[in-house]
Amino acid sequence: MSGLKARINAGETVIGSFVKTPSPHVVEILGLAGLDFAVPDQEHAPLDLGVMDQLALASRAVGLPLVARCWGQSPARISPLLDLGCAGVMVPHVADRDTAEAVMAAVKFGRGSRGLSSSPRAGHYGTLAVPAYTAQSDAETVVMLQIEDKAALDRLDDIAGVPDADVLFVGPADLSQSLGCGFPSAELDAAIIRVIAAARRAGVAAGLFVGDESQIAPWRDRGVSVFVCGSDQALLMKGARRIIAAGRA
Repeated sequence: MSGLKARINAGETVIGSFVKTPSPHVVEILGLAGLDFAVPDQEHAPLDLGVMDQLALASRAVGLPLVARCWGQSPARISPLLDLGCAGVMVPHVADRDTAEAVMAAVKFGRGSRGLSSSPRAGHYGTLAVPAYTAQSDAETVVMLQIEDKAALDRLDDIAGVPDADVLFVGPADLSQSLGCGFPSAELDAAIIRVIAAARRAGVAAGLFVGDESQIAPWRDRGVSVFVCGSDQALLMKGARRIIAAGRA
């Protein structure tokens, strides 16, 4: 599980999916299917901290890194997810450098303000020495900053330049809404390309949500290396529809 950050920083293509169902079994199945990571979606699904605890436990059973999309940008929303053993966080609506810096302060012990205890799962229930725990957490935790606001497009270099950022991750639905354009549309594509260019300049990865696996190759050719493709709900819906369509053909 600790290898996700290294793979992202090495420029490997990694593919995950959103998890919206409050069931650890879903995480186990996605891990056994071979996904590189999964993103429990607290922003748009009923995943409270108790549910996240169970999802994190399941993720460790199958070695599937979880990068939790948290409810907001505050330390109270971010740090507990890392204590549970999530491999990282995806933080929505990061539109300026100050917000990005605040996210890093909530994630990285080295910034001096994240609450410290090695007693949670991430610290092996106190069996990791504090210096080893903080060093491991700071070295391995993945930080994905979501670019999904029009205002962020003029501040991309400032956001991407914050130390310890791993991924500028485009949320295309919210970004299209902020831009007042279609999803999909040429205007949205142009905005995504601006994010990819800023990520490249800063030496970080570019990430993107895609609704279908057919969109991965074209965007990989344009420079995206981190993909979240659909969700557990979408996979279930597609599978059920395929069955009924074949049965009625």
